[in-house]
Amino acid sequence: MNILFLLKPKAEIAYIYDHSTLRQGLEKMKFHGYTALPVISDSGLYVGTVSEGDFLWHIIESGKGAMRKQEEYTVSEIIRKGWNPAVKVTATMDELLLRVMDQNFVPVTDDRGTFIGIITRRDIIKYFYDKDTAKH
Repeated sequence: MNILFLLKPKAEIAYIYDHSTLRQGLEKMKFHGYTALPVISDSGLYVGTVSEGDFLWHIIESGKGAMRKQEEYTVSEIIRKGWNPAVKVTATMDELLLRVMDQNFVPVTDDRGTFIGIITRRDIIKYFYDKDTAKH
């Protein structure tokens, strides 16, 4: 199956730019009720994913808990390299299943690394459930 059938396009999801302040990231996360957000560059490339824990650890380590102080830092400063890597549009469903064991969504990029959307854990599990149910 082509994974694009499960894709939630970039236009329909929340994401943040790597140059955004930590305050902006926290506010966007709170507004949408998410625990993690994809991070992209101005040119649209997928940079990484930030989670609530990334923000929390930064606040603890910096010793600056006030929201106003979080305007001094950018999201790019707290991204964990290699965490929640994107898959290309050519990935298989089995690859997606392995990825969602550790994260609620899998970022998807085109062949140039441009972020095009996400596939959620729920949609991947539903795909495999429906596939298994159809066999019986």
